[in-house]
Amino acid sequence: MAVQTKTDTFAALDDCFTADLAALIGAEPPRGAGPNTFIDLVEQVRDVLAASSIGNWQDASEELDSAVTYLTDALTSPAGDQPSLLAWARTHLRDAIETAS
Repeated sequence: MAVQTKTDTFAALDDCFTADLAALIGAEPPRGAGPNTFIDLVEQVRDVLAASSIGNWQDASEELDSAVTYLTDALTSPAGDQPSLLAWARTHLRDAIETAS
């Protein structure tokens, strides 16, 4: 059985969410993104949505802020904690995109 690494999991999140996140702010999705590039995109989208006067965009920004916290913690946490942190990040990412759309 193959062991899934933190990089693999970030790549899966990147594949799943980058296009939708970039579309929220009218940007091109970054190519060849690693974990830090993905987190930078989430932060950028969070900041743009937070600056909006649209209520659901501000709510989505709060979800993205939580996602950033979990993603950042996953980079520095022990391997045993990473799956749950990344699962929480995924939940917040999904909720943010649904809220902003």
